[in-house]
Amino acid sequence: MQIKANGITLEVQRHGPQDGVPLILIRGLGSQLIHWPREMLSGLVDRGFRVVIFDNRDVGQSARCPAPGVDGRAKTILADLAAGRAPQAAYTLDDMADDVIGLMDALGMARAHVFGISMGGGIVQALALRHANRLLSATIVMSRAAFTGQGPIDQLLSHPQDREGYIDAALIGDHAWGSPGFPAPDSYVRDLAGRSYDRGAEPEGVNRQLLAIIASPDRRHALRAIDLPCLVIHGADDALIPVQAGEEIAALIPDAVLRIVPGMGHIITPALAPVMVDLLAGFIAQIAPTSDPQG
Repeated sequence: MQIKANGITLEVQRHGPQDGVPLILIRGLGSQLIHWPREMLSGLVDRGFRVVIFDNRDVGQSARCPAPGVDGRAKTILADLAAGRAPQAAYTLDDMADDVIGLMDALGMARAHVFGISMGGGIVQALALRHANRLLSATIVMSRAAFTGQGPIDQLLSHPQDREGYIDAALIGDHAWGSPGFPAPDSYVRDLAGRSYDRGAEPEGVNRQLLAIIASPDRRHALRAIDLPCLVIHGADDALIPVQAGEEIAALIPDAVLRIVPGMGHIITPALAPVMVDLLAGFIAQIAPTSDPQG
């Protein structure tokens, strides 16, 4: 369904009972709500959660968010970086965090647990810093405390492609950054990529998300002030964001719980989903006496 949140339209799905424990899952760069494995959603619903998933702005069936003077073409962004110019961003991760709060307002959720992966983990950090009073807990997965100057920007930029090229690129990414201990069949990756392309995978939108990541401030100092139950999950075999980044986040946030998962890379596959469900549900069960289960 489509909802209005923070002045834009987001595509949202809800899973589980209305009176379940409120949980919002936040995707990473360029990915869509369909990238959450069914095994993860059903596992969380079976544990009593009311799960909300959505397409971030600029992907899938959510609103496109260009801005005057912002060029989302890969060649322009690379030219700016090569010339030492900081590319202008159309919005920030703080804006995307405010999207989540707008989503909660539209759905009548006073408070919720949030779980975000990669860029979504950056959004969760922004939520914990800007809107802690709306969170029951924060789970930060395969993410960084400081994105600026980190990571292979040229490899993450999106380029115009036809459907088959998009599917091939998704398969290359899975082989490079997937979870070697919890692999997904190539047929699964291809099917998911095809459906993603059909729902809406515009390269300039994805690149605007990447510009928001690049423009994100270094949060390492700010994270020390978080006063909220936090779980940090990272893959021991993450080839995109090294495990040390997750360890750093956990060391910065007071009393954060760190879980390193052997065999986990930078993609939550169906085989990895039960591990994520167990880690998240177990963590929330431990903090439940201090949280409001209904939001």
